[in-house]
Amino acid sequence: MTTRWLSPEEQRAWRAYVAGYLLLEDAIDRQLQQEAGLPHLYYSILANLSETPERRLRMTELAEQLKITRSRLTYAVTRLEKDGLLRREECRWDKRGTVAALTDEGMAALENLAPGHVETVRSALFDRLTPEQVGQLEEIFTQVVLGFQDGDEAAPQELPWRRRSSPCSGT
Repeated sequence: MTTRWLSPEEQRAWRAYVAGYLLLEDAIDRQLQQEAGLPHLYYSILANLSETPERRLRMTELAEQLKITRSRLTYAVTRLEKDGLLRREECRWDKRGTVAALTDEGMAALENLAPGHVETVRSALFDRLTPEQVGQLEEIFTQVVLGFQDGDEAAPQELPWRRRSSPCSGT
């Protein structure tokens, strides 16, 4: 098999993506850590739950929405549950599953954090782009996500939320 090396243009684009992603994630994490002692992932869990009916979602569906492994989600949910920001419940329609439910305290924390978070995202990313670039950004990363989900780059079982990290993950 011949290695398909990146062209100079692709290499520059790749390095720009990596640098931009790392700087954005750092800015977002710093803001959330300073305001609430929460990493970006934990905020994302709360935000996703806030947008669902009854502020509840099955853990496997939440892992898929967040594009993370179920074990990583379980670890984060344990911390958020300890802080009273969410709770786990039995899945009413499938006794094998678990549901993450946003508590009133979690919703209040999210509402308190959202203005600072959105300002960080806006100033670190969107204020630097033209409306056309915002559309291109969405188009590019939608295509990347679809490529993985359609199996072009990874077998479906290799997607993070489908991996089995242990035989008894309970999620």
